[in-house]
Amino acid sequence: MTRQRRRHMFTPMGDWFRLGDLDLLVVSDGVIWQDAGATFGLVPRVIWERYTPDLDDKNRIPVGLNSLLIRSEGKLILVDTGVGTKSVRAPGAMVIEESGRLLENLRREGVSADEIDIVVNTHLHFDHGGGNTVMEDGVPVPAFPRARYFIAKGEWEAASHPNERTRGTYLLENFEPLQDAREVELVTGDVELAKGVRLLPAPGHTEGHCVIELESGGRYGLCVGELSQLPVMLERLAWISAFDVLPLVSLSTKRRMMDWAVEKRALLISVHAPFPGLGRLVAEEGGRRKWMQEKEDL
Repeated sequence: MTRQRRRHMFTPMGDWFRLGDLDLLVVSDGVIWQDAGATFGLVPRVIWERYTPDLDDKNRIPVGLNSLLIRSEGKLILVDTGVGTKSVRAPGAMVIEESGRLLENLRREGVSADEIDIVVNTHLHFDHGGGNTVMEDGVPVPAFPRARYFIAKGEWEAASHPNERTRGTYLLENFEPLQDAREVELVTGDVELAKGVRLLPAPGHTEGHCVIELESGGRYGLCVGELSQLPVMLERLAWISAFDVLPLVSLSTKRRMMDWAVEKRALLISVHAPFPGLGRLVAEEGGRRKWMQEKEDL
């Protein structure tokens, strides 16, 4: 049953927790509402609607915007920056009025923008890189003035030369100012950002899409970027969003990375799950996997 959209008027506050020698904090940019049918791709509504209790009267569902803050050997690394606060922030069909909270929520956690050393974008869609920049005197400038922004070279090229399908989500003001300020570092392949923190190619959602692998003290984690929109799509490999430009590549990437996650019992940070988006995939009888939400004792 559809219903009026319920506003998520809250300020998600997390707590620092440890994974080996890494300190982690999930910080929210808020919530956007996006079309449920596009989110679930080829999966029929009669199957997916049981997983979406907040479906509104325009067939939209709330999608979290969870950024990950990592402290490793004194460096502060921020993974993804949400939608941001600029006036033109998203494709017209998206509802974004409950987003743009990242900088505010960082301040509430005692972290200022100029304390961030590294910003990583898993990819450059508006809801992952919109907070890269802010407006100053009518001009977009880097939101994190001391940071180096790490972005996959192929993703930068795709965003800089979008096609008819992708131009609505690649907004130049979210990333071009980084190059003007000489703050961007375009990378290829696996990249160690700091001890225990690696940027890994994970193509499918976009060709240049990446994830962040964490490893410290025999414990593992994975910031999944947009391997999935919701945790149920990690359980069910064939559930692939219509937003993915390479769906069969997505399937292969997700299979490989979720096999690894189950084997390592890795903590998963799901960008678009309800805040804070922390969980693990646990193997069950018959080869099925179940998402187990993590709240404490991380």
